[in-house]
Amino acid sequence: MTRFIDRVVVHARAGNGGNGCASVHREKFKPLGGPDGGNGGRGGSVVFVVDPQVHTLLDFHFHPHVVAPSGKQGAGSNRDGAAGADLEVKVPDGTVVLDESGRMLADLVGAGTRFDAAAGGRGGLGNAALASRARKAPGFALLGEKGEVRDLTLELKTVADVGLVGFPSAGKSSLVSAISAAKPKIADYPFTTLAPNLGVVSAGEHTFTVADVPGLIPGASEGRGLGLDFLRHLERCAVLVHVVDCATMEPGRDPVSDIEALEAELAAYTPTLQGDSTLGDLAERPRAVVLNKIDVPDARELADFVREEVASRFGWPVFEVSAVARDGLRSLTFALWEMVAAYRAAQPEVVPRRPVIRPVAVDDSGFTVEADGTGGFIVRGTRPQRWVAQTNFDNDEAVGYLGDRLARLGVEDELLKLGARPGCAVTIGDMTFDWEPQTPAGVDMQMSGRGTDVRLEQTDRVSADERKAARKARRAEGSGE
Repeated sequence: MTRFIDRVVVHARAGNGGNGCASVHREKFKPLGGPDGGNGGRGGSVVFVVDPQVHTLLDFHFHPHVVAPSGKQGAGSNRDGAAGADLEVKVPDGTVVLDESGRMLADLVGAGTRFDAAAGGRGGLGNAALASRARKAPGFALLGEKGEVRDLTLELKTVADVGLVGFPSAGKSSLVSAISAAKPKIADYPFTTLAPNLGVVSAGEHTFTVADVPGLIPGASEGRGLGLDFLRHLERCAVLVHVVDCATMEPGRDPVSDIEALEAELAAYTPTLQGDSTLGDLAERPRAVVLNKIDVPDARELADFVREEVASRFGWPVFEVSAVARDGLRSLTFALWEMVAAYRAAQPEVVPRRPVIRPVAVDDSGFTVEADGTGGFIVRGTRPQRWVAQTNFDNDEAVGYLGDRLARLGVEDELLKLGARPGCAVTIGDMTFDWEPQTPAGVDMQMSGRGTDVRLEQTDRVSADERKAARKARRAEGSGE
């Protein structure tokens, strides 16, 4: 049996960037070949793309994990690693993307609309790209950046011009099948329709789409019935049509009370696209009333009796039709097209958003330093955190290079201003350091072997001497000297 899924949680994982390569060119009669390590390839991104051939989120229900390929590692002879291909994930038209907190990230409407769901990691630089006057042959390379990992919620909101609302078994599916080529399931019991049915209707030379929304009953906006799951499909409709069952035998039911009950549910529902949709609130949408099943004699009498009352009470156009006998359908379709066209023409023109360029402030250092309340400090910023993540801490030269970059950025100066003391914990990203301000970062470094840094050796020697002096002081205190 075909299942309709309109809300899923997708776990998107972008590809990691490839590691850079640390290599030195070696060739006979060329003793000073120099560094020739290539850069790592960029990781692939996860991209959502609207595809008109996709109509449901069913695939994500069974396969919620989407993973983009990672970039390849760089190699010697200045060979860069291959970049990971972006993973294009097809989604239906009308998909809304929400983040972990429920904030809307994108409203994907229109074939080909794209949204970068998770960005791939940058590739690490090879030692050829890291060579400088101070480091003529670096013995290290940068690691690839991790790809972005996100848990995103996808909601499908049907893109239709006219939305049909009404109690169960009011004849909404029958009406859609009568005025379009859609063939929904039709039966004489409540909640036959378990998914919105979409049909394309022709009105002369014009066409528009109609969708029925199942399961609307009193209390639907609070979770009763099926209405809470499908009310979102009305948010994009330009015209709402109340389909009233004039042949119902249920006690306490009449056309006026049915319309009032459903209007109360529509008023209680808060659209998630209210602030971003060009259609405005549901209360502002044009309405029409269809008195259905007039092929039944008692229903025709009731429709003739209440038509004037409905028109005067609500001020909406009223149509008497029979989906089974196909009576009154032609005038209904042309009237609905006129309402759709008038409403669309009255909406403000949607101007494509131009990219906004926000220059960085003159006093913006690109990072912040704050105390953590325990004597340590936390450094936050895109560049410092990325630099730490791309550093191989098993290589002293790579650690020294990281210290130089942080010093040039001004991190050490900011720590001194805030009163940081030697040995205090400094956290950047996922790494915590014991800060040693004696390290002369950012100055002309002394030449040392590849993969080593003489400054770190000096720091280690100083730390060892301090530990030795501390032990000697504790022994002296214990002996009472």
